[in-house]
Amino acid sequence: MAILPRRPLEWRGQHRGDSSLAWFAQRSNRWFWWQACGVRMKQGWEREAENWARFTRVPGHDRAHEDINLPVLRELLPPPGCRTLDFGCGEGRIGRLLQSLGHQVAGIDASPSMVKLARGHQVRPAAAVADGAALPFGDEVFDLVVAYMALHDVDNLVGAAAEIARVLEPNGRLCAAIVHPLNSAGEFEGSDGDAPFVISGSYADAFPVSDVVDRDGVRLTFHSEHRPLEVYSRALEAAGMLIEAIREPKADDRLVASNPSNRRWARVPLFLHLRAVKP
Repeated sequence: MAILPRRPLEWRGQHRGDSSLAWFAQRSNRWFWWQACGVRMKQGWEREAENWARFTRVPGHDRAHEDINLPVLRELLPPPGCRTLDFGCGEGRIGRLLQSLGHQVAGIDASPSMVKLARGHQVRPAAAVADGAALPFGDEVFDLVVAYMALHDVDNLVGAAAEIARVLEPNGRLCAAIVHPLNSAGEFEGSDGDAPFVISGSYADAFPVSDVVDRDGVRLTFHSEHRPLEVYSRALEAAGMLIEAIREPKADDRLVASNPSNRRWARVPLFLHLRAVKP
């Protein structure tokens, strides 16, 4: 059955989603700035689209995704159903994965350049430019929404959660992955495996975050927002969603043995995954 849009697909200014930390890369620079500076996540990721595609499409560049994050997503994914929404599809890597697993996928992203990249890949699930807080679909048309490394990158989290709940069928699931709020609140004071992890500001307050990563000639700036875990929980609560599973993936013994400095990420989780259900 075709997915019938509730309104024309259009870009209403909401931000893109597919984001990830470059785990093994040295953070060459990190800074925070407030929304008053006028730099929104949506515009930031539109500027980074080409760099993001280069980063994600070269094996070994995004080791956190490959070695830590993706296995947990696979663990929490329900079996393929009728329709799956790739929320914040970025250049399309998760949509391609979902399609390979048998899901019927439609993707949305607020970045026109990201959607163009997703559509230009030789394996290309349907993708459209759309506002995550005003999804261009009717009510209850998906049985699964995957928001992989997306919700910390949306400017309107409450609106996005409400729209995800609206387009989900009853008993439909949301599988979401974000930068762990503990991770985004602070940083290690060095690269040694026993380096202290310090939160110099406030975990409880939201603030924009920028991480700059250099990897084999690719310089990429991640644009996101730190939010405490309660903010995500309250957004889902307000949307009528119930959290049924939480995971905190971290570096396993194999990864620590390959590089002792990776023990930092066995002590502090990089990511947080959750699966929520619409009753």
